[in-house]
Amino acid sequence: MASAKQVNVQPPHYDILIIGGGINGAGIAREAANRGYSVCLCDSGDFGGGTSSASTKLIHGGLRYLEHYEFRLVRESLMEREVLWKMAPHIIWPMRFVLPHHKGLRPAWLLRLGLFLYDNLGGRKLLPQTKTLNLVENQIGAPLKTMFKKGFEYSDCWVEDSRLVILNLRDAQHAGAVILPRTPVKSAEFKGDKWHAVIGKSEEVSASLIINAAGPWVDEVLRGVFGINDARNVRLVRGSHIVVRKKYEHDRAYIFQNSDERIIFAIPYERDFTLIGTTDVEQENLIRKPQISPEEVKYLCEMASEYFTEPVTENDIVWTYSGVRPLFDDGASKAQEATRDYVIKAEETLGSGRLINIFGGKITTFRSLAGSMLSQVEEILGKRTADQHGQEFFPGGDFPVHGFEALVNQFRHKYDFLPHSVMTRLVRHYGTEVSSILGNSKNIEDLGKHFGAGLYEVEIKFLKKHEWVEEVEDILFRRTKLGIHLTEDQIKNLKAAFPKIS
Repeated sequence: MASAKQVNVQPPHYDILIIGGGINGAGIAREAANRGYSVCLCDSGDFGGGTSSASTKLIHGGLRYLEHYEFRLVRESLMEREVLWKMAPHIIWPMRFVLPHHKGLRPAWLLRLGLFLYDNLGGRKLLPQTKTLNLVENQIGAPLKTMFKKGFEYSDCWVEDSRLVILNLRDAQHAGAVILPRTPVKSAEFKGDKWHAVIGKSEEVSASLIINAAGPWVDEVLRGVFGINDARNVRLVRGSHIVVRKKYEHDRAYIFQNSDERIIFAIPYERDFTLIGTTDVEQENLIRKPQISPEEVKYLCEMASEYFTEPVTENDIVWTYSGVRPLFDDGASKAQEATRDYVIKAEETLGSGRLINIFGGKITTFRSLAGSMLSQVEEILGKRTADQHGQEFFPGGDFPVHGFEALVNQFRHKYDFLPHSVMTRLVRHYGTEVSSILGNSKNIEDLGKHFGAGLYEVEIKFLKKHEWVEEVEDILFRRTKLGIHLTEDQIKNLKAAFPKIS
């Protein structure tokens, strides 16, 4: 009997292999796939599991960057605010920020000048402009100490950061990209005219170009995957936040100045809480998951207490989180002075310039970064299709920017058995895709088991099917923030039931 011929199966080849599934990698994958490139994106963990889920969750120009003369970065960021709001009005929305005038720090005229520039640098059309507040007569001043009599109120936007990552990846996948969570890139070697990489357990792939978008791990990838042992391009700066029971009832956020020339924010968070942060502390390495230090806790409590009538104490804290910013090492002496701008740089020593690294960056400018990256990609690989870098809606965002309440009421009418608070949260997370989650449900029993805080089986099934959820932590602290609402027993019950939900 003739023996069967051995089939030599070639490993899959992609135009672009992206290492890192944070906001920069996700944005590049979306942009590249929509321009017609074949794309594979790998992340060693869950998407947005590092810096991109540990931000202060703002789409903003960066008011304090004006002091460091980063006008291009501020302008680019300001221009992106309304674009992103239109693309994802469910997870991005306007927020008004109150800046109390502290007589011992920056003079009022300097603050007003900075805010004038802030209002006019970025083509603001929908967001309201800055106004001056009498904090003694205005209820917005009520939570503050009586020494703060004057303030300024300006506009920026809030974003559900880790959800923005996921929506970019879903768009990329829809355009044909292969998206692989928990799949580390173990090695890569440039032979002939392409990269040969080993990913996951032992799978082989090849790529014409590799983009290293590993965030804080960008140098670690250069050392471990590519063997560039002297890679030292970023300085690791930890930003930590505390979450306390809400300090006030209104919907404004505060921006507080400190004598060390830093600022912190106090922001309404998850209905029942106030988010306070962030810090700027050098992080030595990434051996352990970044955690807030006792010194950072003290710093945030003391700084917030300088402004609030009711002090913020360590006993008020219900949750903390920390992330590491991979700031491009520009030689700045202080962490807060290091540039927040991104740097895109081809690695000349390997791969004939077909390894491109990203250093730094911020959530607000991820689209601009992706556009700049694709300009370089097109120079190397040639153009695939017409430029698709547009202002399309992200999944669930196909409704008007001022139409959120109308959408909530529309779904409340269809699913009248759900409390208003639960429906509001669902629309905030999923927008028009709420109908895909709830389907033809006629009553609360149709939603499956309830795990607390409005989390039902149907939502978990949707997340597992469409958003790469593999562990309970993915749900509780990245796809949603329900982890701070659930009790320990409820989380335990969810973990016990999770493997059985499909």
